[in-house]
Amino acid sequence: MSMTLREAIETRRSIRKYKQQPIPREDIEEMLRLTGLAPSAWNIQPWRFIVVTNAEKKRELYFAANQHPQVDSALAVVILTSDMEDAILRKGESIHPDLPKEEKQWLKENIPGILGKQTMEQRGRWGVAQTNIALAYLLLAARSMGYDSSPTYGFHPAKVRQLFNLPEYVQIVALIPIGKRAEEGQPHHRHPLERIVRYV
Repeated sequence: MSMTLREAIETRRSIRKYKQQPIPREDIEEMLRLTGLAPSAWNIQPWRFIVVTNAEKKRELYFAANQHPQVDSALAVVILTSDMEDAILRKGESIHPDLPKEEKQWLKENIPGILGKQTMEQRGRWGVAQTNIALAYLLLAARSMGYDSSPTYGFHPAKVRQLFNLPEYVQIVALIPIGKRAEEGQPHHRHPLERIVRYV
């Protein structure tokens, strides 16, 4: 199943109850491939994914996530993280090979220095901002392939870090349960444009 971007946006819902229907690995990888096409300043791509499908690990994650039902119900949960330290270390891998030689050299020499002047906390915030773009891509990529999701922010970061051996500098952005909906979810209820838009 595939749909247009407009259809994916208009039919996406935050689903908390899922069919017990496994997601093929190739579907998960296609979702993440599409997610990885999200724009990123300097192409640094700080997002990292942990795909939790093991029932025991997912149960532990459920308790670390305040027992949110969607984490228990979905057969796959993506832990979306931002790792700026790894992204900086591997910056050379993300420089586009077709860039002019001078531009590639500038990026190699300057980006680590520019970001290195920031504190780890500042780099962390910058990486989370980048990764939130990827989050939106993941939600829509999943929906465009006929899957549903529910971005979940209520969790204990320290417990999730311990469960998956994540260092302190890795930012946990969200948990995203993914699967086929077993409920329709609430229809959209949004502000009218005149409430949120100003033209100047």
